[in-house]
Amino acid sequence: MKVRSVKLREAHKAASSSNGRGGGSFCSVVWDQQAHHLVTASSSDPSISIHDPLLPSSAPRILRHHRDGVTAIAISPNSTCLASGSIDHSVKLYKFPGGEFETNITRFTLPIRALSFNRSGSMLAAAGDDEGIKLINTIDGSIARVLKGHKGPVTGLAFDPKSEYLASVDSNGTVIFWELQSGVALHTLKGVAPDIGLDLSVMNVISWSLRNDVVMYDRDTAEKLFTLRGDHIQPICFLSWSPNGKYLATSGLDRQVLIWDVDRKQDIDRQKFDDKICCMAWKPIGNALAIIDVMGKYGIWESVVPSSMKSPTEDIPNLNSKNSNGLLFFDEEEEDLSASGGLSDVGEGSHGESEPSSRKRLRKPSAYEENLEENGNDEWSLRPKVESRKKANRIEKESLNNRNEGLRSITSARPKMQESFQPGATPVQPGKRSFLCYNMVGSITTIDHDGYSHIEIDFHDTGSGPRVPSMTDHFGFTMAALNENGSVFANPCKGEKSMSTLMYRPFSTWANNSEWSMRLEGEEVKAVALGTAWVAAITSFNFLRIFSESGLQRHILSLNGPVVTASGFKDELAIVTHTCDCLPSNDQMLEFTVFKISTGTQSLKGRLPLTPGSHLAWFGFSEEGQLSSYDSKGVLRVYTSQYGGSWLPLFSASKEKSDENYWVVGLNASKLFCIVCKKPDLFPQVMPKPVLTLLNLSFPVASSDLGAEALENEFILNNMHLLQIQKRMEEMAGAGLDTTSLDDEAFNTEAAQDRCILRLIASCCNGDKLVRAIELVKLLSLEKSVKGAIKLVTALKLPNLAERFNSVLEERLLNEAKGMKQTTLPSSSSDAPVMANVAVSKALVSSETSKTSETVISSSSPKLTAPLFTKKAKSQEGAKGGIKKTEQKQTTLLDDIDKEKKVDEVKNAGEARKIGEMSQIQTDRPSNPFIKSSNKQEVKKVGENQVQSHRPSNPFLKSSVK
Repeated sequence: MKVRSVKLREAHKAASSSNGRGGGSFCSVVWDQQAHHLVTASSSDPSISIHDPLLPSSAPRILRHHRDGVTAIAISPNSTCLASGSIDHSVKLYKFPGGEFETNITRFTLPIRALSFNRSGSMLAAAGDDEGIKLINTIDGSIARVLKGHKGPVTGLAFDPKSEYLASVDSNGTVIFWELQSGVALHTLKGVAPDIGLDLSVMNVISWSLRNDVVMYDRDTAEKLFTLRGDHIQPICFLSWSPNGKYLATSGLDRQVLIWDVDRKQDIDRQKFDDKICCMAWKPIGNALAIIDVMGKYGIWESVVPSSMKSPTEDIPNLNSKNSNGLLFFDEEEEDLSASGGLSDVGEGSHGESEPSSRKRLRKPSAYEENLEENGNDEWSLRPKVESRKKANRIEKESLNNRNEGLRSITSARPKMQESFQPGATPVQPGKRSFLCYNMVGSITTIDHDGYSHIEIDFHDTGSGPRVPSMTDHFGFTMAALNENGSVFANPCKGEKSMSTLMYRPFSTWANNSEWSMRLEGEEVKAVALGTAWVAAITSFNFLRIFSESGLQRHILSLNGPVVTASGFKDELAIVTHTCDCLPSNDQMLEFTVFKISTGTQSLKGRLPLTPGSHLAWFGFSEEGQLSSYDSKGVLRVYTSQYGGSWLPLFSASKEKSDENYWVVGLNASKLFCIVCKKPDLFPQVMPKPVLTLLNLSFPVASSDLGAEALENEFILNNMHLLQIQKRMEEMAGAGLDTTSLDDEAFNTEAAQDRCILRLIASCCNGDKLVRAIELVKLLSLEKSVKGAIKLVTALKLPNLAERFNSVLEERLLNEAKGMKQTTLPSSSSDAPVMANVAVSKALVSSETSKTSETVISSSSPKLTAPLFTKKAKSQEGAKGGIKKTEQKQTTLLDDIDKEKKVDEVKNAGEARKIGEMSQIQTDRPSNPFIKSSNKQEVKKVGENQVQSHRPSNPFLKSSVK
């Protein structure tokens, strides 16, 4: 037995002292997906604690919104939402990691005991002593379904990784498998978990054991697979699966925690603790396990799995998504297909046969699974019994591709130029509704009736616009575009005269009969788009036709090639066209063009990058106006002005669940809005109403030697956001608008970047990458952050690194001081020279106040750079106002910075008294580089060149004075 080596810290006060069994309270612990934060809660404490695992000694962020003990917590898969349930009968949602309270999403009549998010985060399951399980839609807070069948308090919940089933367990030891689509209880397993009675310090959770062993059950049939037998001498009270499913951690009433190698069916490590461990969570990134006991003490067990064995985060299966509670496994085909963590070999070995004859499946393998088997993927093993189904599936899949070829895909058999499509439209399906348009504003749907169609327009936010009556369509419209002001429709050529019709329908107008239409004879509309006061149609003649909102034909332009798609945003129209035939490798050759309609100019043009072998699946603008594209390989790209105009890959579906397709709707600065479709489906159905899923944007960063990919991704994203803010500020300043509204956003983003850099520095120190830590500290913006980095490395007992950090700070302060001497401020009455960084003793300042008060003014808010994001003044008064606002913001952000100035001696007191005529004073160490001059003074330029800071140039640094 190992001596306990995990150091536990108190997170919550215990309800009572430990007295063996039955003492303490039930406590919870969860990681976020990036392993940046650890959240704990206790049934004896109404508060929730958010800890920083890199700085365990620092005080946690405390959330106090419940009136009684917190019995359950859960974090959404994208780590943006925290849910909590309490003895006070309420379920609350918070923003994460900030902890801002959002809403009471539901209430029960009795205490809550269990919470669980599904894999997409669109649904939250909540249950407790009420014996009913609520399935809550997290998008709008509605109750999708209530599952009833338990005869006791429900204490554990777990969604199937494929979101087909839900498993629940109650205090009586009964486990129920629920089918989510129908709400039917498929299997009921009685007595598989202990009857815990009234002991609330432990609760039955999914995957409780029978007696003192761990029992595995089949996902679909609920049949017993095999048992893990170890050295627990009392019943097991909690278990947790490693991210790759290869290892299992179990805790028992015997106060032991065992680590199991599931493939070998044996325990590989163990530790004993002073009290029962009631909750555990594997670190999503790294080799660590968070634990918390019934007395509210938590800790992190580092290096849980020996270094000689495979890491618990290595080879995480793409298809077999992580299930933190670990009851449900995929069916036999899926188990064999798993690259790691599957239990097919173990199950077969335990039964002594390759496939039990009694095993029956509730569903057939998907076409996607069989298709991967056909392609000979090394991670997939083909069974002889599915050989006949392969051929039928191949025919079915080819038929599906042929039906959708014109709209969605390019077959690999023969290279073909992609046909035009409308963003947010789905293929026409006889007898079913289809989307003509689905975007961030709303949707336009149509269904065919004998010779005509019925069109309906719905807004996502019903309060944002008028209710639009449904429309009878006699033209057979197949494409549409929608914005807040109106909608445009078009159809292909039809009739004897081969006419194509374009129709615009405004939503509100002061005049009657504002709807208008245009007929194009022999010319077919291929794509339409809408913007502010304009309508555009691109035709088969490669014509771009631009109309005013009232129907006036304004411009007709010829494009360079056949259109693929088009999208509008305010005054901008973006069009994608073919430049030539696609290559033999099946790569599409596309280019994009962006027009400014009001000025009649072309603002952007260039090649549109796609993943090799893919085609364009979606094209449009983000909510902030960033041009974006999404290809059939699942890569989202956003256009940026960096490097002369480039496309940034901000999302990859290959990093998500591999059995899902993502039908893109839109995006904002940090999230992708999409509808999840199960493969092989490429698009959603109108009914039931699709549910929007929010996914985090992230760069495809390489695997870091520090295991800090999430932090590095956040670092790059913050830099991108800062660049976007600067661009918007420049555009607003160029238009003569006030940029004050963006100041807070700019400073907040810069502060967030500093926090991210500090975490990276901590990772570098832990990984012995000290040169990289030096590089990172030079990127910090605030003096407070640099001092924080010095404190961090000092606490980590790295004196040499702390000394280098101090040198970086001193050198930067010196350079900033020299730079400020050469800054010229606007003057209205005085030309007196001002020294920006004069270090004099307090006595000297006191005695010379009357002489120097007009020339030296000290700043009370030191910062490492000149004020960022200061708007350019149109006049001297405007400049003064801008400087004043910037100073106030710096004071607010840095009010807790140490303002004590170190005083240096001045070699010549006589020269100091003539400070207005001095060009430079030699100091051993700059004590106050942040001195500012009065608005009524100017600084005389020094003859020497301005000294540049060693900090990398900040593209967002703007001088407040020209």
